[in-house]
Amino acid sequence: MFTIDLTLKYSPLPLSVQRKEQEGAEALYQQITAAMRGEPTLLELTCEKDDGKKIAVFSDQISGVILSQKTGAAAAGRAPGFFTPTDDRT
Repeated sequence: MFTIDLTLKYSPLPLSVQRKEQEGAEALYQQITAAMRGEPTLLELTCEKDDGKKIAVFSDQISGVILSQKTGAAAAGRAPGFFTPTDDRT
């Protein structure tokens, strides 16, 4: 399962949709990044994991997009978005 996370301006929580195949996820990622570069438009996204899930967002409100593969325990144990591991030892 591949997850596409959208980070929106002025919103701390990402929006996510899933694709079953890598090709579909890559195509959606390219569609979103192309919309971010162009004129503002309404993007309507659906999720292949949850058939009833639909998201509509204006492309000029997207500040970041993440494509990642979710497998097994890794999918449940990590929050969506970017992260940097830190070493708290001083």
